Amino acid sequence: MRLFEYIVIVVVAAYLVAPNLWWRPWIPVVGLVAGVVHLLFEGYRWQMVPLYGLVVVLALLNAQGLRGPAARSAKTRPARRGVGAAGILPAAGLAVGVVALVLAATPPILFPVPRLPEPGGPHQIGTVTFQWRDPVRLEAYTPTELGQVPAPDDARTIMVQIWYPATPASGAKTAPWMDRLDVVGPQIARYLNLPSFFLDHAGLVQTHDYAGAPADGESATYPVVIYSHGWNGFRTINLNQSEALASHGYIAAAVDHTYGAMVTVFADGQVALNNPAALPEKTVVGEDAYQAATEQLEATYAADLSYTLDQLALINDGTIPSPLTGKLDLGRVGVYGHSTGGGATVVMCAQDARCRAALGMDAWLGPVPDATLAAGLSQPFLAIRSETWSTASNDARLDELLAAGSGDNYRMTIAGTKHYDFTMLPLLTPLAPLLGLKGPINGERGMQLITDYLVGFFDFYLKGQGAVAREGYPEVTFETR
Repeated sequence: MRLFEYIVIVVVAAYLVAPNLWWRPWIPVVGLVAGVVHLLFEGYRWQMVPLYGLVVVLALLNAQGLRGPAARSAKTRPARRGVGAAGILPAAGLAVGVVALVLAATPPILFPVPRLPEPGGPHQIGTVTFQWRDPVRLEAYTPTELGQVPAPDDARTIMVQIWYPATPASGAKTAPWMDRLDVVGPQIARYLNLPSFFLDHAGLVQTHDYAGAPADGESATYPVVIYSHGWNGFRTINLNQSEALASHGYIAAAVDHTYGAMVTVFADGQVALNNPAALPEKTVVGEDAYQAATEQLEATYAADLSYTLDQLALINDGTIPSPLTGKLDLGRVGVYGHSTGGGATVVMCAQDARCRAALGMDAWLGPVPDATLAAGLSQPFLAIRSETWSTASNDARLDELLAAGSGDNYRMTIAGTKHYDFTMLPLLTPLAPLLGLKGPINGERGMQLITDYLVGFFDFYLKGQGAVAREGYPEVTFETR
C-alpha cells in the first residue's frame, strides 16, 4: 500500500479506539485531507472506495456531534471510554466500527498497487515498442470459423518492446507497466478467476522506464538480451528483469508471442487473444496430435525470437528509426525465457548461432525435438528451476540436454519457489500463494535472487565480468554440468 492509504487507515483507527483525545473531533478532518491528497497525488483505485466512504461517514457523524450540546462541552469534562461523535458510543458500537474498518481496509491490503523493485544498475532506462510483420511466415493461429481458410496475406505479426540505457529529459514521466491496460488488465484478471475490473489499479504501477528517451551515450554499444514469455504470458510479465538488464548496460527486448500471449494489442487497437487451439488438451486430441501442436508452438516462439534479431539489425543500421541506431552490439546476444519461452530459447539457440548465451527459467522441454536434446547446446546454458514445478519427464529431458551440451552448462534449483515466482504475478496480491502464483519464499527476496543470477550470467558470458554463481543465497542448489 501507499503512504496516504496507510494514513487514512491509521486516522480511522485512531478515531475509533482513542475517544479520550481532546482533539478527536479533528481526526476526521485529517482523514478527509489525507484522502484528498491521496486522490490527487497517488490516484484513485476501486479498492479504496469502502475507506473513502468510511471517512466521509465519520466526518458527517462528527459534524453532527459538534453541533449537539454534548460535543460542545467535550473539552470541559473528561470523555468516557466509548464516547462517540454524538455522545456515548456503546462497546457494541465500537465493535461495529472496528469491523467496518477491517472490512474497508481489506481490499486495498489484499490487492495493493504492485511496487517494482529497484533495477539496481547505474543507468536510467528508456523504452520503445514496435509492431513487426514477418512477410515470410503465415500466421498459424488466427482463429477461424469452421471451414474457413485464413487470408493469404495473414502474415505473422508480433509486438516487441525494448528497454535500453537512456538519458530521459528532466521532468519526463515514466511509461506504464502495460500498454492498453483497459484490454490487458481484464484478461489477466479472468486468467486468475477474478472479476474483470480487479486489476484496473495496475495503471498506477510506477515503472522506472521512459518512453522514447534518448539512448545513453556512455557506451558506444550495448549487448542485447531477448526475453520469451510462457504460455498465456505477455511481454511485460517480467518487466522487473527487463529493467534490471537495461539498468546494467544491456538492450533488453521482449516479445508478445501472438496467440500464445494472454493478449496482444496491436498499434491500430486490434486485439489478438490467446488461442487455446495452439495448445490443445492432450485428453481431447490424443498424444500424437498434442505433441505435434506443442512442437509447433515452441517452434513458432523460436522463429519469433530469430525474427526479432533480424529486426534489431535493421534498428541498429537505422533502417527502422529509433533512438537505438548504432547502439546494439549484435555480436553479444543472449536469449532467455520462462516455461514455453524457456523451451523456445533452447530451440532458437540450437539453430541460430547469433545466440551466444541462453537461460531457461522452468523451461518446458517436452516440445523440444529429441534431436535437439541429443545434440545439446554449444552455447553456455543456465537452467533455473523452481522447487515444485519440475516433473520427472521434464527433468529427464533437461538432464539429457545438459549432458549433451558442448558449452558450459549449469543447473540450479531455488528452494521455496513455484513456477510463477519467475514472473511479476506474485506482486499482484498477498493471496498469491493461495492462488498458486508463488511459493513460500519471500517475494522480494525471490525476485532479487532471480534477477541477480540472470544479470550475473549474462554479465559473465556477454561482458566477461563477475561470476555465474552468486554468493549469499542458501536457497540455491547450484550444479555445473
